[in-house]
Amino acid sequence: MGAWEMDLATRSTDRLVRPFDWGTEWTTNWPVQSAALDPEERLRELNRLAIANSADFFDYRSPTDFRFEDSWLQFTSPVESPHPLNNTVHARYFPGNPRFRKGNKAVVVLPHWNASPQQHVALCAAIAATGISAIRISLPYHDKRMPPELTRADYAVSSNVGRTIDATRQAVIDVRACFDWLQQRGYTDLGIVGTSLGSCYGFLATAHDERIKVNVFNHCSTVFADVVWTGLSTKHIRKGFEGEIDLDRLRATWDCTSPVHYMDRFAALKKKSFFLYATYDTTFLPEFSKQVVDQLRQRDVKHKLVVMPCGHYTLGEAPFKFVVGYQICSFLKRNL
Repeated sequence: MGAWEMDLATRSTDRLVRPFDWGTEWTTNWPVQSAALDPEERLRELNRLAIANSADFFDYRSPTDFRFEDSWLQFTSPVESPHPLNNTVHARYFPGNPRFRKGNKAVVVLPHWNASPQQHVALCAAIAATGISAIRISLPYHDKRMPPELTRADYAVSSNVGRTIDATRQAVIDVRACFDWLQQRGYTDLGIVGTSLGSCYGFLATAHDERIKVNVFNHCSTVFADVVWTGLSTKHIRKGFEGEIDLDRLRATWDCTSPVHYMDRFAALKKKSFFLYATYDTTFLPEFSKQVVDQLRQRDVKHKLVVMPCGHYTLGEAPFKFVVGYQICSFLKRNL
């Protein structure tokens, strides 16, 4: 399993080690501000404020320019970045099969980091076949949102500290805006399905949005920085940090992106949730996923847990992807 995982993880040859940057210029439009002059102290304070005022940090003005044509939804992101292509959100819509539709049910599907436009399409089609409509959102800096100088979604997660937080905030807000559109179309029973990085974004979104009643977290972890620091797929990002910042300092400057700080908010909303992790995962290490489970149990959060005997990349391969697809679709069908 380890050899298979390594083979899949190393097929990409375009990973670049980018220089470390505090990225404080990305913080100027955030709803929390700091007067600290030192960039690290400024980011530490902004993280503390963002967590303490997370409802404001992830708040937004709903888009007024939703455009829908040929199964594609487009709208202007409520969070403006310096990259014009990234500021238009693209999401593909899969209407639920009317033969099996009961009520007005829909989910937003968040792909993994660097997912191709066709990945997760089969999952969306399978969900739609059960009668539940699905929207596959393109995450910030992915697909049509990728700036022309990139070949990978490097600006979503990188050794630029402030930009990574800004991309996370944008992803959470864009996802919430998709639910605005679904509500406008008459959907009332809403859920979310996130995989890997999409799972992190999905957790932050649902912890701040009461409308989302059912959650699927395909891979899970407590601390954003820990995953990037230890993961096989983010070794090139860690190289950009080395000699500039250690893990403890990175945690403090990326705290507001970490699901662990919103567990109380999440638990208070009483949602129906599915958590999955893999025993041979070298990207989201199992110890971090077990910490999530411990946090849920400490708060008496009812949830379904599935542990797969594979790794992060191999979860997307047969036969594991079929098992997980069935688990996700059946959970949504029963609970949404």
